[in-house]
Amino acid sequence: MDVLADVLAALRAGTPVAAHTEAHAPWGLRFDHTTGAAFHVVLDGTAWLTPVPGEPGFEPVELGAGDVALLGRGVPHAVVSAPGASLMDFRPTRPSAATPFGRVSLPGPGARATIVCGAYRLRRHRPHPLLRDLPEVVHLPAAPGRHAGLHAMVGLLGDELAAHPPGAAVVAPSLVDALLVYMLRAWLNETASGWSAALADPVTARALAAIHGDPARAWTVEQLGATAGLSRAAFARRFTALVGEPPLTYLTRWRLTTAARLLRETDRPLAQVAAAVGYGSAFAFAKAFRREYATTPGGYRKADLS
Repeated sequence: MDVLADVLAALRAGTPVAAHTEAHAPWGLRFDHTTGAAFHVVLDGTAWLTPVPGEPGFEPVELGAGDVALLGRGVPHAVVSAPGASLMDFRPTRPSAATPFGRVSLPGPGARATIVCGAYRLRRHRPHPLLRDLPEVVHLPAAPGRHAGLHAMVGLLGDELAAHPPGAAVVAPSLVDALLVYMLRAWLNETASGWSAALADPVTARALAAIHGDPARAWTVEQLGATAGLSRAAFARRFTALVGEPPLTYLTRWRLTTAARLLRETDRPLAQVAAAVGYGSAFAFAKAFRREYATTPGGYRKADLS
C-alpha cells in the first residue's frame, strides 16, 4: 500500500491551478490565503518569496533558477523582484473561466524572471498529520545532484505552460499533480521528524500500510503491533511518538476521511459506505461521522454536490 498516494488522493479537492508568469523588474505579486497549498517554481531569473505586510510572517526566501517553494499552509504571501517592491494582486488571464492554467505578463525596464505559480486545493478539516507537519514554507533549492526527479518535472511543466503545444491541456494538469508528489518526497527526505519519520520508520510504516490497506478491519493495537513486529505497549508508544496520535485514533480518523471521500466520489448507499470503512451499521457510522464533520453523511454528500 502506497500510504502517501492514498493520503493525497483523499485530501485533494478539485483541479490544481497554475499560471506561467513572465515579469520584468520591478514587480511584485500578492497571493491570498488558500485552503490548500501554494507553490512557485522559478524557471529563469531570480525572485523573492516574502510575507504580505500585516499578515503572519516568515523569513523572506531568495529563489534562484530551478528553485521550488511550497507553502503547505496556504498563508498569504508575495513573490517579488526584490523585498519592498510594490504589490499587485495575482490575476492571471485564462482562455476561459473553466481553464485551470493561465498567464501573467508584467512589463518593466529591469531583469526578467519566469515563474510558474500555482495552488492545490486540499481538504483541511481536522488536518491529516501530513498537512499538519508541513511548515509554512518548504524551500527546495536547485542544488546539483539533489532532487533530480523534481527538477526534471519542473522542466517539463515549464515547457508545457510556456509553449502550450498540442495536448498541453491534457499533459499540464498531470504534471502539476505529479509536481506535488515530487515536492513532498523531497521534503520528506530532508525531514527527520513527524510524518516523514513515521513513513521512514519500518515499524510505523508497516502499521500505516496495514491501516490504509484495510481500514474496514477491526484492528486492535495488539494486532497492529504484531503486524509491525513489536509488542502492544512498545508499538503504541512508538506509533504515538512518530505519528502524533495513538494508533486507534489514527485508524478512526482515516476511516472517516475515507468515508468522506466515498461520499464525495461515489453514489454508494450509506450502509455500503459504513461497511467499507469498518462500521457495522449505518447508525453507528452516522454518529461517528457527525462527531467528526459536524453534519450527517447525507448532508455532507449533498453539500459537496451543490
